[in-house]
Amino acid sequence: MSSKVKIGQGAMVCKEIKVKGQVSFGASTIIHPGVTLIAEAGPIEIGENNIIEEYVNIIHKFLPGHEQSEPVTLKIGSNNVFEVYSTIEGVSSIGDNNIFESKSFVGRNLSIGNDCIIGAGCHLTSTSPIEDGTCVYGKNCTRQKAFCKPSVPGGHREFLTKLLPSYHLLRKNKNPIEGN
Repeated sequence: MSSKVKIGQGAMVCKEIKVKGQVSFGASTIIHPGVTLIAEAGPIEIGENNIIEEYVNIIHKFLPGHEQSEPVTLKIGSNNVFEVYSTIEGVSSIGDNNIFESKSFVGRNLSIGNDCIIGAGCHLTSTSPIEDGTCVYGKNCTRQKAFCKPSVPGGHREFLTKLLPSYHLLRKNKNPIEGN
């Protein structure tokens, strides 16, 4: 796959990922092996302190028949967690501090606000935005205002920064981006 990858300072990106197109990873973001990122409809910019676990798919493609459209950047905020096998396909934007639980699917033209949780196995295909502080759960993808802000367990990031380099080769960026 042809790609252009930028890696922010302190980010850990495993070599065993698939990237197509222009993708930038913000500072201190952690990308597990088996992740697929496809940026055909424009660049994907991933903010700081995100954790993207194994076999996550982030797909930014044009709708069939719209391949000649103007490229649009997909911006993913900071402090998000994408758990194993979650799929993001054609979303318009993702805010900060969200959790996408295992095997969740978020479809086209959907924007995700800040402080949201998309529950395990939820399959979102509607185009109505997920507002700040919303929890989506259950087989019917019920939406409810969350009672508290989601957060990554305290030692998770520290554990990963020690573990990943011990078992996986990491990508290095010749020209790391600052901050992002």
